[in-house]
Amino acid sequence: MKQIKGGVTAAKGYEAASTAAGIKYKDRTDMALIYSQAPCTAAGTFTTNVVKAAPVKWDRQVIESGSPVRAVVVNSGIANACTGEEGFGYCRDTAEAAAKALNIPAEGVVMGSTGVIGMQLPIEKLKKGIEALAGKKNVSIESGTEAAKAIMTTDTCEKELAVEIGVGGKTVTIGGMAKGSGMIHPNMCTMLAFITTDAVIGREALQKALSEDVADTYNMISVDGDTSTNDTVLLLANGLAENPEIIYGSEDYKKFSEALHTVNEYLAKKIAGDGEGATALFEVKAVGCESTEQAKTLAKAVVCSNLTKTAIAGHDANWGRILCAMGYSGAQFDPEKVDLFFESRAGKIQIIENGTAVDYSEEEATRILSQPEVTAIADIKLGSKTAVAWGCDLTHGYIDINADYRS
Repeated sequence: MKQIKGGVTAAKGYEAASTAAGIKYKDRTDMALIYSQAPCTAAGTFTTNVVKAAPVKWDRQVIESGSPVRAVVVNSGIANACTGEEGFGYCRDTAEAAAKALNIPAEGVVMGSTGVIGMQLPIEKLKKGIEALAGKKNVSIESGTEAAKAIMTTDTCEKELAVEIGVGGKTVTIGGMAKGSGMIHPNMCTMLAFITTDAVIGREALQKALSEDVADTYNMISVDGDTSTNDTVLLLANGLAENPEIIYGSEDYKKFSEALHTVNEYLAKKIAGDGEGATALFEVKAVGCESTEQAKTLAKAVVCSNLTKTAIAGHDANWGRILCAMGYSGAQFDPEKVDLFFESRAGKIQIIENGTAVDYSEEEATRILSQPEVTAIADIKLGSKTAVAWGCDLTHGYIDINADYRS
């Protein structure tokens, strides 16, 4: 596997574009297009929130129908959530406008929206934006990067990655872009991810690869504990790499899944580390567990603990908050066997052994916790299973952003 430059346009046959449609923002691009020169097999995973945005409902219909997908239209600023039949109708209008502009079937258009809940989309601005996107789309790496920028809301940076692997003597590329900064607690936030590949792979194998990996990537991040109405991950495969078909369970499938995991994990961590107001990516590893489920439960409990997150913001080795979060997680373990470590590029330090504090240097712990990426490692010494969760510190900046988000 080799990392290469770019994102959604890195794979063969994909074009992208961005434009400023003035949907909510007045000083930046706010619409993006991903277009495939060939019909794509498509897979998707979506929010578990009972309140689902209109584009989530639209995309689920397209994915479940098995219709080949040709284009993804994304807007930022307005989420098109809690907008009733009118909002869903705007999805249909969006698909029809894209179909006309791109000369493709409307059932081959999927979409994503992110932003304020409850507002109706200015559909005429959206339609004009689609016309502009269709005229600007191209295969350049730069156009993919600009598309990644256009879907941002409170994000501070674009999020994209691409990798290459060899399959049957052919080069297969997987590239992706994502957005997410607040309302992040995926159980498949506001989190959108779009992955493109030129691999030849069947619909069932593609969906299994995505669904299996989401459980260990996007579903293991949290910024604020709020599962959004709009969470969407879409994976498109247009087959232009002309590799032998990737079959579920084969060695090529394992190789493809590992590459997909690399892209998804990178994007998930970028989302977690770019949490609203955050100054650090906070990683939690639960090790020595009896089962993967137990490990995931423990890791997510710690990464979601507001008290722990504020301690990380203060570079404070307040280990009692971590042990407390583990204790209310619902996972069973012996607290008197737990070892806890903090680690960053500044070093590694043990904080507790068998449930009680060791003689450690607070000054050294603070130095380790002052880095932009910080890891807590909790060993419960019951088995060999491990899980990793990602989040961020919690600062006053989160309140500043969200107290007046609508205005």
